Amino acid sequence: MAEMTMDGGHNARDHDGTDTGDAPQTLCREPPVSRWLWSSNHERKKKLILHIDLNNTILISDTVTTQGTVAALEYFLTTVTWGRMSREGNWEWLSDSPSLQPPCDGAVSYYSQFGRVMGFTSAAGRCFRRILDQHLDLLLWPNGIKGDRELAVKGEDGRLYHWILPSFFQLLKDLVQEGREFAVVFRTFGGDLPRVLRAVFRALNEGAHPLFPELSDLSLKVNMALGKIRCNKRGIVLTRDEDRVSTRNGERGLYQYLSSVQGLGGFQDHFEWWASNTFSIRGGKPFWVDPFDQSVQHIFIDDNIRQNDEDTIVHPKVFLDPDGTETRMACTSELYDITLVQTDLLQAISDLSYFTQRVHICLENYERNLQQGEV
Repeated sequence: MAEMTMDGGHNARDHDGTDTGDAPQTLCREPPVSRWLWSSNHERKKKLILHIDLNNTILISDTVTTQGTVAALEYFLTTVTWGRMSREGNWEWLSDSPSLQPPCDGAVSYYSQFGRVMGFTSAAGRCFRRILDQHLDLLLWPNGIKGDRELAVKGEDGRLYHWILPSFFQLLKDLVQEGREFAVVFRTFGGDLPRVLRAVFRALNEGAHPLFPELSDLSLKVNMALGKIRCNKRGIVLTRDEDRVSTRNGERGLYQYLSSVQGLGGFQDHFEWWASNTFSIRGGKPFWVDPFDQSVQHIFIDDNIRQNDEDTIVHPKVFLDPDGTETRMACTSELYDITLVQTDLLQAISDLSYFTQRVHICLENYERNLQQGEV
């Protein structure tokens, strides 16, 4: 695809997004009165674009932090277990069950209080050790089957695990069986994208997955080219192979590009931009939503999507007019479980249909909110 906008005056720093100047300080404002119109008979005809994070969403390991399967799952547990500091300065648990949302006012996650810790379930979080062990057992590579070089990974405990969650492959299978047109766009800050694309290619083209040998019959293509999305205070640039799209002339071109993708592929997002914006919504992975588009629905699935806009990873940008180029920043809570899905990693491990169910919930909520004019 040829470049969709003219960027004649931009220098090299603009192209790779290394200028991480201050972003606007305005957070999301109340949405304007909606003019979204929809008819329920369009729902099954829409093309789905699923933006899917990697680490702690469909992978349980992290090359950036060098965490293996056990450590990565322990880390996730610190983000979904809740307590508070007592007046005496001691940590006290407020719930004995992990949850994405705090169980009560005043509860904070163990991670928020103490940051990354080693050996969580062997020390302060020992009461959650049983949960860790149960989900590690569910992740085990099938007994008696040789580990695949891309699809399996050896954990720190010496056992062989699935590298990509089986529930992700079940999602692909389910969407094809439902007759849906869809594409998957992997969106990650880390460096795992090349291996993920190779692994998915093996599963979809060579029938290499022991639980899903029939995936090669789905006729899903994998784009092996590594894309990049880079941001700075002047705009956003997306590149992949010869493709280059920017916000120079508005944001419509980027939305159209992502709406047109086919099969499975991926982009590395701009971690430094997120960090320079204090890990808030302002510097998150850009994500365009067009409520006037009756042919496409975008859904973003990421474990770091949170309803606290000062601590979330996706930057939702909602178009203001049909065919317009201007957007507004939407609060995470406005689009939560509508176009934004916060991954519950424990559920994604234990329930093979987890991702399929979350997509269905988003489709239903999106449709209902459009019809009621509430989004």
